[in-house]
Amino acid sequence: MSDTTARVLQLLGLLQSRSVWTGPELAQRLGVTGRSVRRDVERLRDLGYPVHSSKGIGGGYVLGAGRALPPLLLDAEEAVAVAVCLRLAAGGTVAGVGEAALRTMAKLDQVLPTRLRAQVSAVQEATVTLESQVTAVDPESLLTLARASRDRRRVSFGYVAHDGFTSERRTEPYTMVATGRRWYLLAWDVDRQDWRTFRLDRMSTVVATTWTFNPREAPDARAFVSRSVTQAPYRHIARVLFHAPAAEVAQHVTPSTGTIEPLDDDSCVVTAGADHLDHFAVHLVGLDIECEVLDPPELRAAMRALADRLVRAASHA
Repeated sequence: MSDTTARVLQLLGLLQSRSVWTGPELAQRLGVTGRSVRRDVERLRDLGYPVHSSKGIGGGYVLGAGRALPPLLLDAEEAVAVAVCLRLAAGGTVAGVGEAALRTMAKLDQVLPTRLRAQVSAVQEATVTLESQVTAVDPESLLTLARASRDRRRVSFGYVAHDGFTSERRTEPYTMVATGRRWYLLAWDVDRQDWRTFRLDRMSTVVATTWTFNPREAPDARAFVSRSVTQAPYRHIARVLFHAPAAEVAQHVTPSTGTIEPLDDDSCVVTAGADHLDHFAVHLVGLDIECEVLDPPELRAAMRALADRLVRAASHA
């Protein structure tokens, strides 16, 4: 590879790594003059890469979007990171992405140098994805919502609620949250004038409109979605005091099953929803962590009934 070719590829990598570069910055990073930078930019343009330039304060060189896809330049850590993400995506929650991830892994293996290919292969061979009860979402809907959130455009869609009721929703999309099993959208419901959480797999006919909106002061997306999915759909809301650090309890209680509020270094309160308190009581016992039921009283009754059943079962041994 000639010095010029290597320098042009390095220039391309720099343009990919940041949105705007000034001429002097590129010249310093490449160790050449500003005139050489301009020549290398022209070489990239001749190859079909849309490199835009502007003068003045805030100006510089920008790698724009175009029909030609620039080559992806990865260092060793980035290549391994891509391999891990593709392995996870192969068993993920976006419909059709699993097959695309497998094809991408094959292409990545084909073009990587021998040393990086060995590292990536080691990661892939040492990683197994267990099938789980994930709910796939439409990738087009996912992309539409992502673009609308970025561009601050209203989105309309059909939605099937938890109780099976179907309605048309008009929203201002803010953030999407993935729990590992499902995707959720945090949005301002225009008709209900309130914040709402929507499951993407329950959406249909997702359309980004031409209406733009000014950003509101949004709640914390992780906390809001966690409360929505762990409490709102259930008949009972339970609060349990655990005599253990929040970090230890978090190993057993995920954001999709309950919210954890640290009290001090050695205790925390978990809030979670349940339709059947007797099942919830069994789950608490199975955690093998000292705890106290704060509310509801019905859960304490369910715990006492479970204890009685266990004592009777042990007495027959």
